[in-house]
Amino acid sequence: MNEHQETTAKRCLNGAYDGTLAFPAIVAALIDAGFEGYDVDYRRGLATYFLPSGEALALTTPKSPTPVAAVFRGDAILEGIRAAQSDAPGYTYAGFCEQVKAAGCAGYFVSFLGKRVVYFGRTGEIHVEHFPQ
Repeated sequence: MNEHQETTAKRCLNGAYDGTLAFPAIVAALIDAGFEGYDVDYRRGLATYFLPSGEALALTTPKSPTPVAAVFRGDAILEGIRAAQSDAPGYTYAGFCEQVKAAGCAGYFVSFLGKRVVYFGRTGEIHVEHFPQ
């Protein structure tokens, strides 16, 4: 992994949390840097960015007081996704993370190749969200 790729991943993670980068801009920047996807693990507090070569960069995410709920509530997770997609008033990525964790989302992975995000719960429940066309 080169310095540009590491810098891009860090910039995207920070931009998500500080509100300076929206999901489409993050996806574009990571693809341009050569990544094929990334995952966010709420239980471990990590975001990991993957290259096609198998190399990966794990970055620590900001600490959060909200534990991952035991029950996966797909409706509440979908509500958070729709708020993010519409850039609803008051939306923040940090707030989204808190909302979906409280709804039982243990993490998600983003596949640029598959053009989708898969959200998963502690007991294997999933919600698949395809990239908007």
